[in-house]
Amino acid sequence: MNIDIPEGRDPIEYVWGEMIPGIGPAAANFSLSVYAHTTLGLREFEAARLRIAQINGCVFCLDWRTERDGQKVEADFPEAVTNWRTTDAFDDRTRLAAEYAERYALDHHNLDEDFWDRMTTHYTQQEIVELSMSLGSWLAFGRLNHVLGLDTMCVLPTHR
Repeated sequence: MNIDIPEGRDPIEYVWGEMIPGIGPAAANFSLSVYAHTTLGLREFEAARLRIAQINGCVFCLDWRTERDGQKVEADFPEAVTNWRTTDAFDDRTRLAAEYAERYALDHHNLDEDFWDRMTTHYTQQEIVELSMSLGSWLAFGRLNHVLGLDTMCVLPTHR
């Protein structure tokens, strides 16, 4: 871990809740909101989330599977996300979610007219904004946890 945690303290609660009380809890609430208030389908949500996790290398995020109404994506879904360009496991929306996640994280300056034409064909304006905010949350907080060495002990924070 790259942050000193007082003896006996939970690293996630300490870093996210106590170290920077004016920012950490607000960040945790934003992170939770992405899960609690999404209108996106589970497959496109997980394709985007997992692609960001793969790019960030966040151990917790790679192992996490979002569950909705007792449903999770299939066990081989992460492999399909890795191969989003060629997999036959994805519909257009799911493939586009994985592509957007990758380009958002690695090549956001080159989101061209062709890309946006495809996005607006498959997603509403509200869904594009929601997906963009979700990507920002996962990119920032998954990367934060990985860089600080918290990702091996991470759990989703609770509302405070």
